[in-house]
Amino acid sequence: MKPFAYVKPLDIDEALRAAGPAVKFLGGGTNLVDLMREGIERPETLVDLTGLPLDEVDELPGGGLRIGALVRNSALAADRRVRARYPVLSQAVLAGASPQLRNMATVGGNLLQRTRCNYFYDQAHACNKREPGSGCDALGGFTRGHAVLGVSESCIATHPSDMCVALAALDATVEVRSARGTRRIPLADFHLLPGDTPQVETALAGDELVTAVELPPAPVAANSRYRKVRDRASYAFALVSVAAALEVRDGTVTAARLALGGVATKPWRAHEAERVLAGGPATEEAFGRAADAELAPATVQPGNAFKVDLARATIVATLRELA
Repeated sequence: MKPFAYVKPLDIDEALRAAGPAVKFLGGGTNLVDLMREGIERPETLVDLTGLPLDEVDELPGGGLRIGALVRNSALAADRRVRARYPVLSQAVLAGASPQLRNMATVGGNLLQRTRCNYFYDQAHACNKREPGSGCDALGGFTRGHAVLGVSESCIATHPSDMCVALAALDATVEVRSARGTRRIPLADFHLLPGDTPQVETALAGDELVTAVELPPAPVAANSRYRKVRDRASYAFALVSVAAALEVRDGTVTAARLALGGVATKPWRAHEAERVLAGGPATEEAFGRAADAELAPATVQPGNAFKVDLARATIVATLRELA
């Protein structure tokens, strides 16, 4: 691991003064430290944020929640307000990693975790995300875990987060702060599609720090579920995951929220599926039509074509259960 300077600021302003192009912020650090060990991340300065007062879940007017960036994933999943109002989020967090990692991982760190693509981690292979312009050896390679939505000729790596899929379905907003002030970025706009610049993964500027995630009031989220399909029952990334919330009255869908994981280059809000569902019948046939509409633009590789059928089945099963 490359030598680096270590800083542990006393307050947020001190942390922001330490920001720079060769600086990395350490929250839980469960992904960043791994990347530093592999030589993929090489910060000159590591700023340890773990002592900052960003570890509370607070009420917002109207029934929403403000979740500090340093709230541990285990604490978020256990919070009674999250479990009651946004069960999909609690379930998504519990579906990720292991209890030991959830006790260390933070909300801000989860937002900023990087892909688990094998080609990204293996420096013997070309990866545009790791070294822009070098190529993408995943194309034509082993692609079982790779994306079918939001892909480009430069990158087909999936975003690994479970938590972020639920946040996408819940219309979350990311609060970020810099010396220039505070701004709020819709979760849907926070993570970027790879396009020609897959190394630019978020809308976060180099001098900005994630300080919180805000959840708006969402009555439909009380009836919500996270379903994750993976190779083993725990400590495995999703092949396909679905975060869904559904409101049905007299057999008609009156509100629907849907997001997908494991199939896209960012947490994927399923807007087209929601459009098809809105005002229609809460039937398995209708759920299938919605899934087909969302998955129609999928671009598959030989190794991941199965994800389209798997995603369709998972969407239908999740909506059927909620209905």
